[in-house]
Amino acid sequence: MMPFVRILQVGIDSAPDVVAVRQRARQIAGMLNFGVQDQVRIATAVSEVARCAYGRLSGGRATFAINAQHKPPQLRVIVSAEGAARPPASIEIETAPPQLDVALVTAQRLMDDCSVVSASASSLNVVMNKTLPPMSEVQAQELSTQIGARLAAMPVQSTYTEIEQQNRELAQALAELRERQDDLLALTRELEDTNRGVVALYAEIEEKAERLRKADEMKSRFLSNTSHELRTPLSSIRALTQLLLDRMDGPLTPEQERQVAFIASAAGDLSELVNDLLDLAKIEAGKVEVTMAPISIGEMFSALKGMLRPLTRHSTVELVFVEPAPTTLVSDEGKVTQILRNFISNALKFTEQGQVVVELVDEAEGRITLAVTDSGIGISPENQQLIFEEFSQIEHPLQRRAKGTGLGLPLCRKLATLLGGEVEVHSAEGQGSTFYLRLPAVPHE
Repeated sequence: MMPFVRILQVGIDSAPDVVAVRQRARQIAGMLNFGVQDQVRIATAVSEVARCAYGRLSGGRATFAINAQHKPPQLRVIVSAEGAARPPASIEIETAPPQLDVALVTAQRLMDDCSVVSASASSLNVVMNKTLPPMSEVQAQELSTQIGARLAAMPVQSTYTEIEQQNRELAQALAELRERQDDLLALTRELEDTNRGVVALYAEIEEKAERLRKADEMKSRFLSNTSHELRTPLSSIRALTQLLLDRMDGPLTPEQERQVAFIASAAGDLSELVNDLLDLAKIEAGKVEVTMAPISIGEMFSALKGMLRPLTRHSTVELVFVEPAPTTLVSDEGKVTQILRNFISNALKFTEQGQVVVELVDEAEGRITLAVTDSGIGISPENQQLIFEEFSQIEHPLQRRAKGTGLGLPLCRKLATLLGGEVEVHSAEGQGSTFYLRLPAVPHE
């Protein structure tokens, strides 16, 4: 297929010629399978530029061709004029030409592209392009060869007939505009209804959020008050059982000693639960005070070792503290110790034999990572987030033997967040677990 296939050339030497150019543009567009709206757009763009050329210079012409170089092919219309300037007196008032800028703006809006090759006192050359509807190169070639013969059988109509055609096009455009306006109004009403529904939904969500906030406040207040109320009698029970076990009021029979030991153990478990509940309530209420101070990791490990040694006195599990390099952490020592103590306590509880190793594993990029590794039962991937939910525990025979509240790890995570850090776990079922505490070496301002 040749790069350019010329279809028709129409001279523009009079006002009727401008009308003829418009008619031919619409006819050619129709033969090239453009839709009705595109036919009107092409005819209007070409006629506006042609009218401008007629008003500026004599010897004007409009050339219609198919540009096969472009992919997909395009209809190309070239409006040109090279001749003497046309005197204003020779132009009919009814067809007074538009300014070139106005004509170009119209063409650029209606065509795919419109460019001025030249515009001077003695020449004008404007090129307009419109992409053809989807078709193969062969179909475009066949159409281009047929159009000439078909145009010859379609004479140019009178100006009156063209005006009638334009009126019909305008009426159709107005009808389509009114239909679109009706659709827009319907869409606007639908959007207004949707907006009212969204506003009502937001109001409902805000109301529920407020109820949840109040319920959370009541829960925190209840936990705090209940914990305080239980602490005093529990402390008394633990003190009295210790007095009995120390034989302060005389000897106990073996059965009495066993029963008192049960009471002391139950009171200890309940006291631990009360303390965890109270700590959680304080954190949720935002009433936990954080005291930042330099902490020697080595000294903190020594204190933890002395504190937790009784737990392994009669155990098959070895508690190992890896001596760290001299390292200082600025944080709340009490809360860091509480997190590590909870990690170690859980590791000892769920490890039947082997080791529990506490160490400083990383000190880089302003963060310090402490780890507690055990050789215990391990945690499956689907349960690794469950253990950080309050009152959640994993089903396991060893879990049933080891009493717990399900509050320790959730409390650890909240304490770590309070200190600007985070808690992570790496584990596989049956292969042990490693709990990490990552903290900033120096707290952020």
